[in-house]
Amino acid sequence: MFIRSRSKIWLYSGDKAAWHFLTLSNVAAEKLKAAFKQPRRGWGSIPVIVQIGKSQWKTSVFPESKLGIFILPIKAKVRKVENIKHGRTVSFTIEVDRWK
Repeated sequence: MFIRSRSKIWLYSGDKAAWHFLTLSNVAAEKLKAAFKQPRRGWGSIPVIVQIGKSQWKTSVFPESKLGIFILPIKAKVRKVENIKHGRTVSFTIEVDRWK
C-alpha cells in the first residue's frame, strides 16, 4: 500500500547535528498503522520505503507520542539531490517495508 502525503520540512537541532523531518498527516499515520500488523521495532518505529522526487530509500518513521503523530527523517543526501530546504513543503510517498 502506497501512502501519498505532503508536509513541510522542519528542523530539530541536536547537540551535534541538525536533523530534518517531515510530519505525517493524521490520515497518513492511520493508514500506516493499519498496514503494519507486526510488533513495532525500537522506539515504536515502523520500517518504510520512502520516495521523494526520484530519490527512494529505506528508513523508519518514528512516533511522537505527545502529539500522536509520526515523523520521518530526511537524509542529507536526499535533501541535496532533491534540493529540499528547511521550511519547504514536499510531496512524498511511503510504504511499509515488509522485508524487515
